[in-house]
Amino acid sequence: MSEVVRRGADWTALPPAVDVADNSAGLSAVDAVIAAGPFRDSWESLAAYQPPRWYLDAKFGVFLHWGVFSVPAFHNEWYSREMYRAGTPEFEHHVATYGPQDEFGYKDFIPSFTMEQFDPDAWAALFRRAGAQFVVPVAEHHDGFAMYDTDRSRWKATVMGPRRDVLGDLLDATRRAWLVAGASSHRAEHWFFMNGGARFDSDVLDPAFVDFYGPAQREETAPNEQFLEDWLLRTVEIVDRYRPQVLWFDWWIEQPAFEPYVRKLAAYYYNRAAQWGREVVINYKWTSFADGSAVYDVERGSIAGIRPQVWQNDTSVSRSSWGWVEGHDYKSVADLVGELVDVVAKNGVLLLNVGPTPEGTIPAAEQELLKGIGAWLSRNGEAIYGTRPWAVAGEGPTAVAVGSFVDHEATAYTSADVRFTSRTDVTGDHVYAIVLRRPADGTARIESFGSGRGLLTRGIRAVSVLGQADAPQWRQDHAALTVELGPAPDGGTDVGVVVKVSLDAEATRQRTDVVHG
Repeated sequence: MSEVVRRGADWTALPPAVDVADNSAGLSAVDAVIAAGPFRDSWESLAAYQPPRWYLDAKFGVFLHWGVFSVPAFHNEWYSREMYRAGTPEFEHHVATYGPQDEFGYKDFIPSFTMEQFDPDAWAALFRRAGAQFVVPVAEHHDGFAMYDTDRSRWKATVMGPRRDVLGDLLDATRRAWLVAGASSHRAEHWFFMNGGARFDSDVLDPAFVDFYGPAQREETAPNEQFLEDWLLRTVEIVDRYRPQVLWFDWWIEQPAFEPYVRKLAAYYYNRAAQWGREVVINYKWTSFADGSAVYDVERGSIAGIRPQVWQNDTSVSRSSWGWVEGHDYKSVADLVGELVDVVAKNGVLLLNVGPTPEGTIPAAEQELLKGIGAWLSRNGEAIYGTRPWAVAGEGPTAVAVGSFVDHEATAYTSADVRFTSRTDVTGDHVYAIVLRRPADGTARIESFGSGRGLLTRGIRAVSVLGQADAPQWRQDHAALTVELGPAPDGGTDVGVVVKVSLDAEATRQRTDVVHG
């Protein structure tokens, strides 16, 4: 623990608070952009939204949970809430380690959140090596500390902590690496997030810091107009200042009070993107957007089958936390590839999170996981990028948990578990069978490709194994397509293997003209 963390911070030189009570000018500017079209702030108008081709093809992005919560690095990224809730492990840990909350509060971690080793270009290079196509850093988490340069708060990375625009620097590096830049907002929950500290003597009750700790109201109360306006204008500020092409929202904006502001934000964002000449994506959870007006997101989960509209699974390399903590319960490369493949086969996109340290580094274990995914994609990416769902998502004996928050333990895939994708390009029509565990006997058996299933409606022109130069031996019968795999390129520890089936061209009927006399 640093000396700054141990003794707390000196806040006598804190910049003056920003007055955000009168939002009339900002709201008028938002209304003007909406009035200029093409989208209006109605669900009927927003239903005209279409997800962009680049997103449909991308399949894989990197999420980043970074922030002040990485300084205590205890349990998870909700430390700022739980440290003020009596009876929680965080509360007890905080008092024992740092002292009472009225003497050392969450704000006192900010000086130790330095990010002095932050190298945005190195991060972008790592994400590119991982095979990611877009990057979504957290702009502001529930704790109210802005990782970007905002005019609506003094509690921001540009004037304290890192003392630089870390969001802007990373998005610039992302674009230099030819990746798509995005941002996420978790601001909505700040209405209630610190409310535990309002129930006993803590710095949450200190008037000097009310603009940081926020309303700290009860969850049962609807946010008032001032908070909702501030939420809207903070998000508009991110849109205008950083031009993200992905805008990800966490939960709680599905609360009824947010509904008109959510519509207004979506219309504003889509209209601004039209002005930029860029295609954009909004990710939402639960029921906060009308179906078809944005891209539905499932947190740490999956769905039962192929969804007609593209969707997204946001998950993390760790089961225990989104942000940096000691003692992570990390997933394996096999786990993460399995998640990616399952999502893509069901018409989804995977947004995979890593959590940097307060010094501004990505932990070595998380770098290795990203590199492992990238190594797999370098051989097998043809079956992922730019693909579309096939007739069925998959086959095999292993049941996949569906819904949100279902990744608490690994799915024990076998060599009989297969996921399917398809592609049509200038070389023809192809179907990919991604066998999730390489068979020990070197033989892949794909039942959905059996002639008796009726799923392959055309003959097989060729069969190949991605990453393998020599054509494999194969045979198709009523029950299955059987493929003799070559040796694994990494000596047998390969995570899954992809069989590519190229289909015969569609038969074209000869034209017959009848001359009527």
